[in-house]
Amino acid sequence: MHAAMSGEGYAVAALDDLGEGPGFRKVRRELGVTEFGVNALVIPKGFGGPLHFHDRQQELYFVHKGRARFEFGDGTAHEAGPGTLVRVDAATHRRYESIGDEDLVLLAVGAEAGYVGRDGRAPAPDAPDA
Repeated sequence: MHAAMSGEGYAVAALDDLGEGPGFRKVRRELGVTEFGVNALVIPKGFGGPLHFHDRQQELYFVHKGRARFEFGDGTAHEAGPGTLVRVDAATHRRYESIGDEDLVLLAVGAEAGYVGRDGRAPAPDAPDA
């Protein structure tokens, strides 16, 4: 396993750099993310997370690899393959399960307090990195 590489204001790591086998990959801690929660999950077929909800944070799941079933507190279930995005409000009960033939790889991002808006800017032409 390799450690995350970091420089002035950034960090880079491959998923395999953050752990081995099934379970959570602590993206936030390993890459120094401070503005939102984020983890990657590697889940074998037939396994999943517990039914849960949050007090404050909305979550966004991204299915990177494998197939998932998301179950919600209203009794509905949705299957999701690679490239699928699933947004869940804090108070909504949710559960995910790996249902494909390969490990499910999810990226889970959580935060509260709203959208910042577009705040990207190009550096000044004479800036050292321009």
